[in-house]
Amino acid sequence: MDFEPSTKAQDYLARLQDFMDTEVVPAEVLYEEYRREKGYGDHTLPPVVEELKVKAKERGLWNLFLPDVSGLSNLDYASLAEVTGHSIHIAPEAINCAAPDTGNMEVLHMFGTAEQKAQWLHPLMEGEIRSAFAMTEPDVASSDATNISTSIVRDGDDYVSNGRKWWIPGAADPRCKIMIVMGKTDPDETVHRQQSMILVPLDTPGVENVRALPVFGYQDQHGHNELRFTDVRVPATNLIGNEGDGFTIAQARLGPGRIHHCMRSLGIAERALKLMCERAVSRVAFGKPLAQQGVVQQQIAESRMAIEQARLLTLKAAWMIDNVGARGARAEIAAIKVIAPRGALEVIDRAIQVHGGGGVSGAFPLAQMYAGMRTLRLADGPDEVHVRTVARVELGKYLQRWRPRLLGPSLPRLRGRRARGRGGRRPPPEGPGQLLPRTPSR
Repeated sequence: MDFEPSTKAQDYLARLQDFMDTEVVPAEVLYEEYRREKGYGDHTLPPVVEELKVKAKERGLWNLFLPDVSGLSNLDYASLAEVTGHSIHIAPEAINCAAPDTGNMEVLHMFGTAEQKAQWLHPLMEGEIRSAFAMTEPDVASSDATNISTSIVRDGDDYVSNGRKWWIPGAADPRCKIMIVMGKTDPDETVHRQQSMILVPLDTPGVENVRALPVFGYQDQHGHNELRFTDVRVPATNLIGNEGDGFTIAQARLGPGRIHHCMRSLGIAERALKLMCERAVSRVAFGKPLAQQGVVQQQIAESRMAIEQARLLTLKAAWMIDNVGARGARAEIAAIKVIAPRGALEVIDRAIQVHGGGGVSGAFPLAQMYAGMRTLRLADGPDEVHVRTVARVELGKYLQRWRPRLLGPSLPRLRGRRARGRGGRRPPPEGPGQLLPRTPSR
């Protein structure tokens, strides 16, 4: 495996870093002033971001996440995504690489019709509008995507949708014009063919914006909202792909997107570590700088090691997507979605500790970083779902070898109540083997 960025990626990286240093970071003050003056419940975009978008286009730093546009691989883009994490609220949108638009553009690029691309993909790629992705629901455990119950029913030349969605990123932004909605088109199909995706303009009759959902009291500029769908009717031409393709499209969308999330997480962690180190060398306690206190040195060292470990695994996952596809890299993608946010969260927590009371105040960005990173351990699937994926892939290597010894060639697999003994307990395993081999006696 070679994680060295291509020559083209190195050029983009140098230009992006210069753009961050000269334009984005200095704009953070104006961004925060605007949001503070307007109130954090206001979701209009600070004008300084529109100015940055113009400058990014002029520098050729635009839509870098899409390989067919930028010519970059997933591995190449990973390092660029990390850089944008240093200014997470501004940089991704300034170069038109912000979620959920990136994932939605990828879906339209891969699965959209020519009409859908002309109507929605083009303005998204130009940065003229924003979008939302509606998958999670309040009434079911949405970590299991097959539970999603919002209905999408064919009615003549239309689809009619009813249901509730929440934690819908982007839905509060007044520039948000379109959302991709995942729902159930055929409850009688096999479990992974019941879901479909449709395009729903936000101004469609029956779409109700119920409420904003703050995260630890913070309101992102683009918002996370709860929506209600009551007899929402859209043309049948708004179907993405075919009926039953929803689960497949979701997996295609979320795989590369997790690379983006994880690398941006490392950018956030790097900034938190920088703040921690600056605090450590500038504050004195018990007669010497914090940087000379052993406990603080350990926190700094642990943070650096966590970042480096997570970065290497994320780069490996990106390399594997490029070489064997998202399905072949599913264990690595699942692993980084746990390790990167968890590691970044630990770095931020240490930085807060070194800052003392200032760390949880508005004087530093650490508290808001913590809120966002803690949320990422739930977004795009909670840690537990990804840990389950890693375990299943790992155990799959052994079960293929051990299944004949476990069950025998003709032993049927028991299911449901038939597999249980009295009192609901499973009976002892039958057959010559066990799940794991016994340790030989000595």
